[in-house]
Amino acid sequence: MQTTPVDRLLEKIDQLLAELQEVRKLNERMDKIALFLEDIRLADVIQNYTAPRKLLVTNFLAGLARGLGLTIGTAIVLALLGSVLSKFFAVPIIGDYIRQIVDYVAGYYGQP
Repeated sequence: MQTTPVDRLLEKIDQLLAELQEVRKLNERMDKIALFLEDIRLADVIQNYTAPRKLLVTNFLAGLARGLGLTIGTAIVLALLGSVLSKFFAVPIIGDYIRQIVDYVAGYYGQP
């Protein structure tokens, strides 16, 4: 049996209708997800207005953690930088400048 152009067109229309149905289902799911996310956001806003102490404590702890992390990170980076710079003492011109910096820092902290 030979397919005619009309039959092929009808098959293509059926295929497109099936795809359209799938797109509609996906749109419905996306709408449900959007509504769910809006409800969560609304619940979060309401919780922040009804419990300001919790919000303050959370933000205080977050700021404390950031400050502590910044301090520890800076100390580690400076220690590594000092260690790397101390390897350049033997370099003729740069080594003198590095030795002066190390002596200045050691003198500032009272170390001989």
